[in-house]
Amino acid sequence: MVTQTKVLIVGIRFQKTGKVYHFDASTCPDIKIGDYVVVETSRGRQVGKVIAFIDNPPPPPEGAWKTVQRKATPRDLVLRQIYQKKEMEAVINCREKAKELGYQGLKIVAAEFSFDGEKLSILYSSETEGKIDLKRLRNAMQRMYPKVAIEWRLIGPRDVAKLMGGLGACGLENRCCSQFLTEFSPISIKMAKEQGISLTPTEITGMCGRLRCCLVYEYEQYVEARKQLPKRGKQVVTPQGEGKVIDVYPLKMSVIVEFPSGVQQEFPVKQLEPWDELQALKKKAQEPCQSNGNGGCACGK
Repeated sequence: MVTQTKVLIVGIRFQKTGKVYHFDASTCPDIKIGDYVVVETSRGRQVGKVIAFIDNPPPPPEGAWKTVQRKATPRDLVLRQIYQKKEMEAVINCREKAKELGYQGLKIVAAEFSFDGEKLSILYSSETEGKIDLKRLRNAMQRMYPKVAIEWRLIGPRDVAKLMGGLGACGLENRCCSQFLTEFSPISIKMAKEQGISLTPTEITGMCGRLRCCLVYEYEQYVEARKQLPKRGKQVVTPQGEGKVIDVYPLKMSVIVEFPSGVQQEFPVKQLEPWDELQALKKKAQEPCQSNGNGGCACGK
């Protein structure tokens, strides 16, 4: 009888706040969280850190999981550090070549070597609307690094801000994207409106020039809270009488009500009754009773 070995899927991260990728570690049963391992990726062989065991992984991409080749040795880790130190040198060389060749609107953001130095990824952004022809720069860099396979990757403004780091627009010492965000969520103006945030560009725009990532943090809580609260302009009945809602505090689950006298007061949602429902009940109570055909009243009176 053949015993089927349970597949061991682990989550591996290659950068401090990078995305977590899943790999099959069945060939390394003694692997532990915190271990560094060598894996094959689309950017060549890389050294990553095991940060989690995945009990119920999603379906594997491309039909099968990529496997962990082995645990990283001290030599692997030293080699990785050596090439990491050479990455800034590659960025400087590339920027100088781009300037020398007269490229405009091209920003060389970062460079990433595979841990063994066989592949080099150059990350760049473009300030121009059209596509930049990098052929001359590609050839110049390839001559400078003849034994290395060079890959060019165009990245967006959010990724640029994440890699560059620095002060956040809100005053945080480190931007959210550089501290803990591993992926960027879709963000819209609607999220700011739902939370009652000023739509002034300086209030909702991050250092990357895009809508701030933090707009999504409490968005769902606001949406759920607003479902239980009356909207602005709605007539409500309070313990102090009837009035109109002029402001809503979703996180406090309360509203500001203005009475016909002009007085304004805050009330929790539990103390409110919808005015239109109350009017409907009053109207129904005033309607004449109708016979149910058995000598009784249809309303049960």
